[in-house]
Amino acid sequence: MAGGAVVLREARILDPETGDVSPPRTIVARGGRILEVSASTRTVAGAVDISLAGLTVVPGLIDAHVHVTQASGDFSEILSWTPNYHAARTALVMHEMLLRGFTLVRDMGGADTGLARAVEERLITGPRLKAGGPIFAPTGGHVLTKVCDGEVELRRALRAEFRDGADHAKLTLSGGVVSKMRIDALGFSDVEVLAAVDEAHLAHRYVAAHVYTAEAVSRALRLGVRTIEHGNLLDAECIDLFHEKQAYYVPTLATYWAILSGRTGHGLDASKRAAVEEIFECGLESLDLASRSGVKIGYGTDLHGEGLALQLEEFALRARVQDPLDVIRSATLVGAEIVGEEGEAGVVREGARADLIAVEGDPLADIEVLAGGRALRFILTDGDPLQVS
Repeated sequence: MAGGAVVLREARILDPETGDVSPPRTIVARGGRILEVSASTRTVAGAVDISLAGLTVVPGLIDAHVHVTQASGDFSEILSWTPNYHAARTALVMHEMLLRGFTLVRDMGGADTGLARAVEERLITGPRLKAGGPIFAPTGGHVLTKVCDGEVELRRALRAEFRDGADHAKLTLSGGVVSKMRIDALGFSDVEVLAAVDEAHLAHRYVAAHVYTAEAVSRALRLGVRTIEHGNLLDAECIDLFHEKQAYYVPTLATYWAILSGRTGHGLDASKRAAVEEIFECGLESLDLASRSGVKIGYGTDLHGEGLALQLEEFALRARVQDPLDVIRSATLVGAEIVGEEGEAGVVREGARADLIAVEGDPLADIEVLAGGRALRFILTDGDPLQVS
């Protein structure tokens, strides 16, 4: 459980909804919740009292597409790890994510609810975790997945995950950059996808889809998928369906940037490098199209191995085509909607979770304040203070 009272003084709070920055305010938190945001200078008995003078307070960041269990870029190496060693590596990954300012993450393949419980019980230090269990794929589809073929097999597997507390389910509905399945190939039949969506609805959960092409994205949205992961090749029909279905888009530009910079362990010959470069550029174009069209866009990175160190780089990559405020909204307000914590996370206000960060500088004027990571000075996670420098 969260600790005692914390009082943060002289906090200039950035509201991602309006883009306004408040005058200096006092924030009082206790039990993992923000109890008060005011101009009061009163003392609170027994509280930890911290000055944030000169800093900008931002809601705790939300990464809606992580793989906390993929501490290596070599997937065969991951499969060789013992469970205890794997857990230790995962704990380090999560701790480092928190130190980057991410107070809530949504795992999109690999993490189970035991990790979420370990964070809640303070057995490991990391962001709160929304876990979905394994990635589900048909035979021949993608890597590090749970293979399911047929409606019955898929329903049985999903029921087991939702029974054990999974927050969502992720299906591979197309090929991918590191997949043996062609990027334009489609995964699972319509009947199978509809069955998965039905199981999610029965459990009051939702389905996310790994997809790339416009055809795959449109098909997924028509069949009831709620969040589109990657989606580098959108077209106008996709945009219309996002609005019609009230679905969310989670691009992951940082993962291609990590591959191109050699940070993931994927060896690239000239033709493969050219293909990844094209996918990256198309991803920027799709992000621009979706942003200008008002699609709700979450912040996601999809990193693994050494590439995890680039988690904040997604801010800079998106700022190539988006305003800084829109990128910040993705990593706060929209992320909270995606994980079902609208008004709870992604905001600094009374009654919300006591998750926030404080940075030196103005991220609205210079996105590098967030992207670089060097300006981060303070983290409050579930009411517990963490002084970064």
